[in-house]
Amino acid sequence: MNPPNHFSRRKFLGTALASSAVASVVSTVRSRAADEAPAAVPLKVGRKIKVGQVGCGGRGSWIADLFKQHGGYEFVAVADYFAERAEKTGAALGVAKAKCFSGLSGYQRVIESGIEAIILETPPYFFPGHAAAAVEAGLHVYMAKPVAVDVPGVLRIGALGKTATAKQRVFLVDYQIPTDPFHIEIRKRIVEGGLGKLNMIYSSGKYGNDNGFSDPPPGASIENRLVDFIWCNDDALGCGYIGNFDLHIIDAVVWALGRRPVSAHAMGGRFRGDPHGDALDTYVVTYAMDDGVAWSHQSAVGPVNDWLKMALEASIQGSGASARLSYFQRVYVRGGAMHYPGGKQDDMYKGGACQNISDFYQNVLAGNCGNDTAERSVDSTLTCILGREAARRKTLLTMDELLKENKRLEVDLKGLKA
Repeated sequence: MNPPNHFSRRKFLGTALASSAVASVVSTVRSRAADEAPAAVPLKVGRKIKVGQVGCGGRGSWIADLFKQHGGYEFVAVADYFAERAEKTGAALGVAKAKCFSGLSGYQRVIESGIEAIILETPPYFFPGHAAAAVEAGLHVYMAKPVAVDVPGVLRIGALGKTATAKQRVFLVDYQIPTDPFHIEIRKRIVEGGLGKLNMIYSSGKYGNDNGFSDPPPGASIENRLVDFIWCNDDALGCGYIGNFDLHIIDAVVWALGRRPVSAHAMGGRFRGDPHGDALDTYVVTYAMDDGVAWSHQSAVGPVNDWLKMALEASIQGSGASARLSYFQRVYVRGGAMHYPGGKQDDMYKGGACQNISDFYQNVLAGNCGNDTAERSVDSTLTCILGREAARRKTLLTMDELLKENKRLEVDLKGLKA
């Protein structure tokens, strides 16, 4: 994608839904110092993996279609809180109606349906519990991000990744930027000291000209907040805006540097129209790394601002060179002995997901259970929560303080269908 300034977050999250067809999935060579993207290598598909899915909303149904197009998966069961969504997605995947489950307990029935692997695409509040049940049942796990909404949930996911490794099960979190060959090469050069001594990091999350997600008044229960990304407006249900959108670039910086910040000083606000959820949608966060390097992260809703024109970008500044990371634009290392002209993936959203689906398949068949994405998701999600909590309190907050608090966010599930 090369989005114009009016490209909205909602369009970003739903862009693939408008496509009439999905391109064939390919497995790509993952690192190469060149101006052009690596040549695609045809994917070899062996046996089909029996898979089930929990969460059949917009992105869930899109991901399910990519799994189907891959050719290496056989869908056995699906579940969604809403029966009509489960049945619609199930029909598209060739799942028998009797294996299309609904309600809060639908995920358990998918786990018990005879599958080998599970795809988790629900509001993130439910991820730790669903993932725990899947790992306990001996399933391979493919899940969306953010992996949790609070510190206890994030730490639980980290532990589950290690348990999955011990059980020789794959646990993959679907981040797209680290699958991109250009970013892989840039990270390699950063790790090898190609930027010199790090001086400063800048990043942008959400940008202007988009007033956020629909945020209607709550009903008698939270049922009306389980659809259409409305849950992004609630910290306890969806981890907030910084955890759902900004996480892409925050994860990329943490991945590129190989470490998370030690503190954050932040402010933020709610500027979307008539907000009812408690999530902030605008942030100015100054993270500090353990060596004193400052990382400035900014994100906003509303009209386009001169100071923030592109979404999901980062500039890592060093004494000898700088590196640019981006979800949508060209990326590179500029200056120094390890200058790299880089390039741009045309559609990171779909391309990264397809690569992860391919990797998941190959890892399951080969028994590759290192599960590095689960481990990294702990650092990147904690970084988002640190920024979110510092902004809510309008203060300086250290990572150690956040971890010591170990604050759990609760959601009132009363009135929902079991």
